[in-house]
Amino acid sequence: MLTDLTIRQLQHYAGPAAGAAEIARLGYLQWLGGLRGGESYPAAAARACALARPFEGSAPAVAAFCDLLRRSLAEPLAPLDLSAVPRRRGGTRKRRAPL
Repeated sequence: MLTDLTIRQLQHYAGPAAGAAEIARLGYLQWLGGLRGGESYPAAAARACALARPFEGSAPAVAAFCDLLRRSLAEPLAPLDLSAVPRRRGGTRKRRAPL
């Protein structure tokens, strides 16, 4: 089941706490992409949140994932901010650097 895999992947995130929200967004997109066409979103979100609830206290990425699910259930018509945090990657200087 993709929900179990997503929760396990979120549990294994060992990076900084600030990155947990971004990892949770990626997990949410993975979980969302695994839903079947005719499946009820509220039922699937409630089931995923119930499966992840025992791990919320020990894994910040799982807690952020559950928060995303709860927010989507509370306000289903409002778009969620799933964009990644922009960061510089070197730009022109990196492209012109000798290999």
